Amino acid sequence: MTHPHSNDTGVPMTSTTTDSSNLETLLIGIDAGCLPIFERLFEEDRIPTIERLCTDGVAAPLESQIPPWTPSAWPSIYTGVNPGKHGSIGFVGYDGYDWHVTSNDDVHEHPLWTLLDHHDRSSVVVNAPVTHPPDEFDGAVIPGFLGPEDPPCHPAGLLEDVRDGIGEYRVYPSYTRDDDSLSEAEKIEEYCTLVGMRGSAFRYLVNEYEPDFGFVQFQKTDTVFHEFDGDEAHVDRVYEATDEQIAEILEHCDPERVFLVSDHGMGPYEGSEFRINEFLRDAGYLETTTGGKGMPSWTPMRRQLREGEDCDTWEPGLTARTLSVAARFGLTASRIRAGLERVGLAEFAIDHAPGGVSRTANEQVDFANSVAYVRARTELGVRINLEGRDPDGVVSPDSYEQVREELIRELQTVETPDGEPFFETVAPSERYFHGPNHEEAVDIVTIPSGFDHMITEQLGSGEDGYFDPAEPWNHKLEGVFAATGAGIDSDAAIDSAHIFDVAPTIMAAMGLPYSDRMDGSVVPVLDSTDAVESSRYPSYEDDETSRAEPDADVTERLADLGYME
Repeated sequence: MTHPHSNDTGVPMTSTTTDSSNLETLLIGIDAGCLPIFERLFEEDRIPTIERLCTDGVAAPLESQIPPWTPSAWPSIYTGVNPGKHGSIGFVGYDGYDWHVTSNDDVHEHPLWTLLDHHDRSSVVVNAPVTHPPDEFDGAVIPGFLGPEDPPCHPAGLLEDVRDGIGEYRVYPSYTRDDDSLSEAEKIEEYCTLVGMRGSAFRYLVNEYEPDFGFVQFQKTDTVFHEFDGDEAHVDRVYEATDEQIAEILEHCDPERVFLVSDHGMGPYEGSEFRINEFLRDAGYLETTTGGKGMPSWTPMRRQLREGEDCDTWEPGLTARTLSVAARFGLTASRIRAGLERVGLAEFAIDHAPGGVSRTANEQVDFANSVAYVRARTELGVRINLEGRDPDGVVSPDSYEQVREELIRELQTVETPDGEPFFETVAPSERYFHGPNHEEAVDIVTIPSGFDHMITEQLGSGEDGYFDPAEPWNHKLEGVFAATGAGIDSDAAIDSAHIFDVAPTIMAAMGLPYSDRMDGSVVPVLDSTDAVESSRYPSYEDDETSRAEPDADVTERLADLGYME
């Protein structure tokens, strides 16, 4: 017979709790979690464990960064620094005009677990984004999103041990996004299976390693909105499964204190999608070509990877090259499609066309010969082709500021089809990025009004000039921060926190100095701040540990998730 009791989190526990667990601090990551989503689920009593964490302790909105997307925001959370310092800007990193999938090799600042290692504190990390290839530290890590399906883990052989201990473990769904052989209900069950794997793996590793700090992240709470357009029944099912896993983790691991955070929020979009590169072309800043390969293009890379080829990028094949030549004489993919539509064969051709055909058979951004362009919509900004920084830069350093100021003024005039300002902010990048990696970011930050609109890097005419309808759900700037347990003042009143504050707050809650390179500060939720101070840690470059080589096969998964074209 079990005997319920409560720990400092206020969550009911049972005698199944691991008696030897040393888990001092637990960080739960819920991608896209936010109070508006939570509150609806609270009212329907669908996520009681998350509700207790938010109501028994302190909860507030957590302001995200720019850009508020997974591969940049999670590194900001666990390093405490802005992307200009840590260097992870988006889903891909750029090598001149070419690109690679973002990995932990793009993160140039210490995460919480390597800082804790300096104080002989151990950690277990499960499913944290952008942790492939893994760092070496006292503890264990299974990398998550942006890593490959079977990621190298730390220590070596860990994934095999976990599978021996809990059974199957996967990073990604077993189906591709365009797989029509499964129903939506079956796909959601696969989501819930993945959520369960995160919880099982984390509990297993806590048993094995008895860490001081644990971090488990749930990603499907975000992708359910993107893949299923925010369908409430699907969202409810995924959040219920996540809540169940959190309850089991709390019951099994009995942490002294718990932090629950997200990288950004999520909400409906009622605005427009702006074809910003088309606007830049018409304004004379951007050149196009029909002889290039475009960038980035996940579809042909995905096909190569499925055929067993290893690739970091892609080169157009014979058919794609042939059509790119045809496009120079006016035979573009859009004109071909118009003809096929008249005879009812357009969809058949799209389904059976070799990868890269539509991209190479249309006009593309000529990056090397353009003054300015948008590389990817999720970067939320415009890149200037700067001489001395970019391989074939056409803007001299002397004219850079003038060009940038002119561009800012032009972009500030953009209006929605309803005549309202499209951007709430068009600003120099240094307002948001600073540090040794700031040049990896855009030069001009463009923030759509109210995060109710999107930009797209794609060329072509929209339904209404430069505009198309926006997708129904996407990221909002406010996520969530909650804290409860030992040392947390449950009566603390905070209006909001920032994602840069998460790492210093966790260090301080564990009685340790946080890095003086962190951009955030300690959220005023601790009972005592006597020991709260910053300290100088070895620089990342001086203290870098070895990592495994990144694996390019993650590009297939990014295409499946719909983040890139």
